[in-house]
Amino acid sequence: MKHNIYVIGMGPGVEEMMTPQAINALEESEVIIGYTVYLDLLGERFSGKEFMSTPMKKEVERCRMCFEEATKGKKVAMICSGDAGVYGMASLMYEVGKDYPNCELTIIPGITAANSGAACLGAPINHDYCVISLSDLLTPWEVIEKRLRAAASGDFCISIYNPSSHKRADYLSKACDILLEQIEENRICGYVENIGREGTRTVTCTLNELKKHSVNMFTTVFIGNSQTYEQDGKMITKRGYHL
Repeated sequence: MKHNIYVIGMGPGVEEMMTPQAINALEESEVIIGYTVYLDLLGERFSGKEFMSTPMKKEVERCRMCFEEATKGKKVAMICSGDAGVYGMASLMYEVGKDYPNCELTIIPGITAANSGAACLGAPINHDYCVISLSDLLTPWEVIEKRLRAAASGDFCISIYNPSSHKRADYLSKACDILLEQIEENRICGYVENIGREGTRTVTCTLNELKKHSVNMFTTVFIGNSQTYEQDGKMITKRGYHL
């Protein structure tokens, strides 16, 4: 018999921004596994479930925990913020799952920060866009630099994840310097802190101003393309319609 495991994208974390499919899967599950911060966001509705977690940098162990619990006959869910397939646990679950042939995965999508943050700012990624993480924990900084330059060269709207942390306080500034090699300093940009949670804050600015701003790890940054403009504090990227 195959044991099914849900891998669930829970969006920003608040229930109204989860899909009905995600909520139904969580309700069906007996064990919910995830990073502690994400478990805390689930609130009272799922407090009767068995919660299990591992610290940061213990993601492989967390995945194995899912499969081990599932092979005991339990209905298991792995939760991720945003979408499980966008810097989430979906691919790692498939990698670890090769050792558990009696288990299968059901991936349930969620609203990733590029989309939820864009909605807060207006329409900053309404044309071709890319998503780049500044975290060099798993990706060499040289690769990140290459991707930033390619995105600037291609005139993509850019959504930047993981722009800063205590150990990477200057990474957003470094990224802006790279983009400024090809992009004008008055390019419209913006960022959103604590998307969909208490204390949500939006800021619009130029690329040159963004370089000087300090952001936290719960921030998603948006760089407009050459057609992006500001309107009443919102970032708008044109589709190209003739009015």
